[in-house]
Amino acid sequence: MRRFVLTRIVQSVVTLLVLSLMVFLLARATGDPLSLVLPLGATQEDYENARHYLGLDLPLSVQYVKFIANAVRGDFGISLRVRRPVVDLLWERFPNSLALAAVSMALSLALAFPLGVLAAVHRDRALDRAAKIVATLGQALPTFWLGIVLIEVVAGRLQWLPAGGTGDLSHYVMPAFTLAWFVLAGIMRLLRSSLLEVLDSDFVRTARAKGVPEAGVVWRHALRNALIPVVTFAGVYFAILVTTAIVVETVFAWPGMGRLAYEAITARDFPVIQAVVLVTALVVVVANFTVDLLYVYLDPRIRYG
Repeated sequence: MRRFVLTRIVQSVVTLLVLSLMVFLLARATGDPLSLVLPLGATQEDYENARHYLGLDLPLSVQYVKFIANAVRGDFGISLRVRRPVVDLLWERFPNSLALAAVSMALSLALAFPLGVLAAVHRDRALDRAAKIVATLGQALPTFWLGIVLIEVVAGRLQWLPAGGTGDLSHYVMPAFTLAWFVLAGIMRLLRSSLLEVLDSDFVRTARAKGVPEAGVVWRHALRNALIPVVTFAGVYFAILVTTAIVVETVFAWPGMGRLAYEAITARDFPVIQAVVLVTALVVVVANFTVDLLYVYLDPRIRYG
C-alpha cells in the first residue's frame, strides 16, 4: 500500500506539471489580454508599460518558471480583470462550488441508489421501465434547458424559490437539482447494470440456497460488490461538479469556480485561467486517489503492490 501511495503521488505531481505547461501555453494562444484590459485610447507606450509591469515581456520560459515557483507557494498572481490576488478569488468561489456539489451529489445518491437497486431487483417490470425513463430523460435533457425551465416555472410563475444567487438553503434547490439530474441518471443506470451482473453470480445463488433473505442478499452481499464502477463514476463527477459546473452556475448566477472560469476565459485573464485549471486538476487527482483507496475497502481481493 505504501508503494502504491508513493507511486500515485509521483504520478499526480507529473500530471499537474504537464497540465500546468499546457494551460500556460494555451492561455497565451488566445490573444493579447491587454486589448481587453486597457482602454480604447491607450497608446503603444501604455501597452509596453503594462506588459513590463505584468511581466508579459519576458520570455515564455522565464514566465513559466516564475509561475510554477509562485504557484508552489500559493501565489497565482494578480487578476488582470479585477486587479485582485487570484488566491482571494479562489477562496471566495471554491467554497460555493464545493457546497453546491456536495448538495447535488447527496441528492443524486439519495435518489439513485434506491431507484437503481429496485430497478435491478424488479427487472423488466413497471418499476424498471419507469427508472429507465427517468435515466433517459436525465441524460437527454440539457442542463441549461432544465435550469431555464425551472427558473421560468418555479421562480417566475410560481415564485416558490429564488431565481439565482446564494443565500439560505432555498437558493440551493434549483441549481442542485439541475446538477443532480444528470448524475442521478448515470449512477442509477450504472448501478442497475452492475447489480444485475452481480445478482447472477455464484456467491449470490449460494447465499439464496443457504436461506438468506432476499433483502439481505441484495443490500448486504450483492450491492457492495456492485459498487466499484459506481464509486468511480461518482468520484469523477463530484470533482467535475466542484470545478466545472459552468453552465449551471452561469444560468443561476451562482458565484462558483465554473462561473469564475467563464469570466476569466472571456476576459483572457491568464492568471485566473491558470489557477482555476490547476485547482480543477488537483481536485480531480484527489478524487481519483480517494476512489482508488475505496476499492480496497469494497473488494478485499484488490491489493496494490
